[in-house]
Amino acid sequence: MKRMSPLITIRVLVAMTVVAPALLRSHDVIMTSFPVAHLSAQGSTSAAAATISDPVRVDTGLISGTSGRSPEIRVFKGIPFAAAPVGELRWRTPQPAPRWDGVRKADQFGPRCMQGGGPGGPPMSEDCLFLNVWTGARSSSDRRPVMVWSYGGAFAIGSGSTPLYDGENLAKKGVIVVTYNYRLGPLGWFSHPELSKESGHNASGNQGLMDAIAALKWVQKNIAAFGGDPKNVTIFGESAGGTISAAMLASSEAKGLFHRVISESPFWMDVGMPLAQAEQVGRQIATTLGVTSLAELRAKTAEELLKSEGGAPIVDGWYIKEDLSIAFDQGRQHEADVLVGSNKDEGTFFLNAESAKRFGSAARERWGDQAEAFSKLYPAGTEAESQTSQLTAFRDEFSWQMRRWAELQARRGKSRAYVYYFTHEPPAGSVPTGAAGAAHTAEIRYVFNNPPANREWPEQDRTLAELMSSYWVNFASKGDPNGKGLPAWPAYKDKATGRAMILGPTVEAEAAPDTTRWVLYDTWWARQRGGRPSRFWQSLLGPSSPSR
Repeated sequence: MKRMSPLITIRVLVAMTVVAPALLRSHDVIMTSFPVAHLSAQGSTSAAAATISDPVRVDTGLISGTSGRSPEIRVFKGIPFAAAPVGELRWRTPQPAPRWDGVRKADQFGPRCMQGGGPGGPPMSEDCLFLNVWTGARSSSDRRPVMVWSYGGAFAIGSGSTPLYDGENLAKKGVIVVTYNYRLGPLGWFSHPELSKESGHNASGNQGLMDAIAALKWVQKNIAAFGGDPKNVTIFGESAGGTISAAMLASSEAKGLFHRVISESPFWMDVGMPLAQAEQVGRQIATTLGVTSLAELRAKTAEELLKSEGGAPIVDGWYIKEDLSIAFDQGRQHEADVLVGSNKDEGTFFLNAESAKRFGSAARERWGDQAEAFSKLYPAGTEAESQTSQLTAFRDEFSWQMRRWAELQARRGKSRAYVYYFTHEPPAGSVPTGAAGAAHTAEIRYVFNNPPANREWPEQDRTLAELMSSYWVNFASKGDPNGKGLPAWPAYKDKATGRAMILGPTVEAEAAPDTTRWVLYDTWWARQRGGRPSRFWQSLLGPSSPSR
């Protein structure tokens, strides 16, 4: 595949406890750090007793699920949360799913949303708005915390049924896990003047975000029937999915539908193409297809539309009113506890290393009178030095974005924020993207506590997954990742004093913040506010391509 362009440009890319959560309290923390190799894996809390009654009644009818790998878990697959977005419903806001008579079997995943990638793989269809539920609740009165996952994939590929996102091991720790599909590419992020007029809001695009919010509305209506608590919902996602979480945090359309946010390696600043520009792209797609009207576009097959590349969030004035960095700067996002972070080797997936000469030229253009300070941190005296600095600078800007989000969220007053930095290098072949090191997507397997199916997972990896999934479940349960037997994770207030949690061979809070780097980026951003922070990386990276 071609490599992805760029860092921080969402137009191209914004590509986953061990004691009963209700019993966890912040004063239970007794450790400050622990080598993962010495931390024994901790057991699940679910009893292997009765499961929730089956069938379960949702607002559209009765559904019958299936047993998970463990008998205490019930899985409900392929539940429609909206009507099929086909025909006249293509590109519209999600409409209510139709009701059915009798008991609908929910033992098979629904098809993926239409996407590129060539032949093979699970079935695809425009009729793809399905979700899946993993529950270990014994009755509908359990009121367990709920975690709703948004997948990555550059807004172009992916699905909620990907095996990596199997929610069983998280559900065994006391939460209800929901995954869902959202529309992708030109079927999920498409604007056109006729669509804007049709909407009644003079806006179009962001169909994938609309789907995400529709899934949350379904959760609010129905999750109690699975033993979940609609008043304790955490949205979590990675890359593009993490950006969807950030967009929901700032969207008035999502207000009141969730209570906490976990975002892993998202590109959240400089989010969204302006509506007028997005509408022009829509016109160009129509011209390429030889049509002029919305009706003619709706008559085209999904396969024809997928020949058009791209598709990403749009500042439409409705679901996304403004760039997220502006909304967060001004404190216009919702109150919610957040847990955000990035990985040590994000750039190994994204970067096409350029020559030292070009790296230096791009740095001078972007950083201006700060170029000398930048070059001291990221020297490019030789080709080898330049390649290392490109990866390091990419990593640091990613981390700076996460810290900035946490800092701005903490300023809201009631919100707590936590930052992580994933440094563990998984065994070869176990990173979904195939990139080296603690790469983009590498943390997901540990969050879901899902070992690779085709190879042995070393004890160190199993233990880190046990620990990380416990942190994530704790946070979803009470807005604080800390719990008994886990290294203490400090809340994050600001970049001057805040410390990220290192998730690697040793799990511990970083010794001290690296203020020199963060001050450099803060100073630059203060000058660029409202600009486009991606230009530097866009000049170094190649054309866009699917990514996580």
